[in-house]
Amino acid sequence: MSTEGVEASGERAIAAGESIGVAVSGDNARVVVLPAEAVHWARTVVAPAGAGFLPGSASGVFVGRESELRELRALLTGGGSAAVTQQVAVRAIHGLGGVGKSSLALHYAHEYRESYSLVWWITAESAESIVSSLAALAMALSPQWAGAVGSDERAAWAVLWLQEHEGWLLVFDNVEDPAVLKPYVGTLHRGHHLATSRKATGWHVVTTRTMALGVLPLEDAVDLLTRLAIPERAPTSEEWGAATELARVLGCLPLALEQAGAYVHETGAGLDEYRRSLGLVLDEASEGIDPERTIARIWDRTIVAVTGRDPLAVRLLDAMAWLAPDDIPRAYLVPLAPDLVALNRALGVLHTYNMVSFGDQNTLKVHRLVQTVLRNRPHRPDDPPPGRLDAEHALQRARPSDEQAETATDDRWQEFIPQIIALAESAPVGTAPSSAMADVYLGVAQSLFRQLRDSQTVALRQQVLAQRERDFGDSHNRTVTARHNLGRAYTEGGHPERAIPLLETALAQFERTIGATHPYTLSTRHNLARAIAETGDLERAVPLLETALAQAEQILGDTHPNTLSTRHTRARAFAQAGDLERAIRLLETVLAQYERTIGADRPSTLTARHALALAYVETGDLERAAPLLETVLAQAEQILGDTHPNTLTARENLATARAGTSQRRPVQNSCTGDKE
Repeated sequence: MSTEGVEASGERAIAAGESIGVAVSGDNARVVVLPAEAVHWARTVVAPAGAGFLPGSASGVFVGRESELRELRALLTGGGSAAVTQQVAVRAIHGLGGVGKSSLALHYAHEYRESYSLVWWITAESAESIVSSLAALAMALSPQWAGAVGSDERAAWAVLWLQEHEGWLLVFDNVEDPAVLKPYVGTLHRGHHLATSRKATGWHVVTTRTMALGVLPLEDAVDLLTRLAIPERAPTSEEWGAATELARVLGCLPLALEQAGAYVHETGAGLDEYRRSLGLVLDEASEGIDPERTIARIWDRTIVAVTGRDPLAVRLLDAMAWLAPDDIPRAYLVPLAPDLVALNRALGVLHTYNMVSFGDQNTLKVHRLVQTVLRNRPHRPDDPPPGRLDAEHALQRARPSDEQAETATDDRWQEFIPQIIALAESAPVGTAPSSAMADVYLGVAQSLFRQLRDSQTVALRQQVLAQRERDFGDSHNRTVTARHNLGRAYTEGGHPERAIPLLETALAQFERTIGATHPYTLSTRHNLARAIAETGDLERAVPLLETALAQAEQILGDTHPNTLSTRHTRARAFAQAGDLERAIRLLETVLAQYERTIGADRPSTLTARHALALAYVETGDLERAAPLLETVLAQAEQILGDTHPNTLTARENLATARAGTSQRRPVQNSCTGDKE
């Protein structure tokens, strides 16, 4: 059996003397406690005139979109969004990659900056990137206090500041999952929220209306192209005609126009010459263009020019294709260059050709569509894709120390997480990482698990499992452990249907290799039963839970945390099945045992108390439910913070109980620990 042991559940206590609780919003928000003086500064600090952060535009040129700007302004000032009824102005812009969603949001922010007390740009691909952007807001407003604490505390301070002040604008750029905005939109209601996303669906959780942004009108597209290609003067009629034909074959896609304009300007090529070199032909019968094909053709021409200027620039861009598109630390690329002078020169060439843009704090940004094209370029089947090994090498060198990872507050850890997750998510299908790279993935996944963020580890654990299967075989205990951990992460991420086959296989293999009563086997059996219960198949889940509980009681003891967790899951299953009387008896027992063994104010105890209160609601016993929900809410605000998703759920369920109805939202169940 592997020497990798079972991890603790990850619960934390609030340190003595820290009395004010504020949580960072997110899919698995962690507990953050701010001292009273920090709360005081959040309430009293006033943003200076013109305060805020907006990234630089990739091209520095913006044309057209006047009607869209007017529509955005009307909606953000209260014109018909469903979110207005929640006392927040929210607007989402969605569209295909390269269409100019971020540019429109950026132009809106510049156009109406004087109307806001503060404007702040937030990279919003994940809950983690939102936290990092909010942490930067705290540093801007209160550098003396924020400079002495970690990223989580800074972000919590920023949330509190936004709750206490009004008239601000938050721009959430490139939202992958609209649900990550719900805690912010639901809690921060004294300003405006503007989101951009490639996703056209899922926005009902924050707003009922979205703006589907298309490509530029032809005249605006030609205007943009000529301003970039011939910035020093007005185009001649011949040049305007050539630009019109080029804009047509590029489908009026802003990203393609920007890159074509940069190429023509830097190389001195004529617009007609450049169009012919692309080999693109406008198909009048088609409904549009293929953005990836268009960008790929442009890249083929640009790569030749960039290589002629500086081959290192191409190597760096190939590596950045596998990382997160936003906020790539320049320092991560240092190992790929002979020295800083060469690095900066190469990055300058990429910026000149509009391949990258420079961000705040020495960071870089690559457009997502460019990354997609680079990742899918043809290469020899036996060789790794260009840049992949360089990206892995860069992140292995950049990995924070174990001490930094365990605190989860160090800035280096916060900037590393989105990059390592992006590297795992972009791994070519059917490949497995090296042993050294898998160890990096595993270390990050385990740290996130201990910080109660296991839902973020799916891509990391997929890569670990692929390496284990390749190097150790399908039935080795290290492989089985990796399979269990991936299944558990799927369940935490809301995909129990993906977890079940993995956990079934892991359970059978553990039973065969280490026995039916080994703690690893018990943990796997419980997590399998929990995943099955999450799908609603209680007929199958309950007997499995009964077996898991009986074995846990016998082997681990009646009050072991894993035993209590299994008992809690079984009680929840009875409630799902409609056997509320039995569920209530079990939940009352579980709650009492949690209070005796781990304390009354721990997250697992809070979850058990909340589940019991909801069972009371289901039976119509609101007299017992309401006081319990009041306790749950008060403790959630203190322990988890005012904006934690579980706190928001507790507040909503209490309001429902007070209204005398039985409709309520469920709470997340606890489960047994991770392995490795």
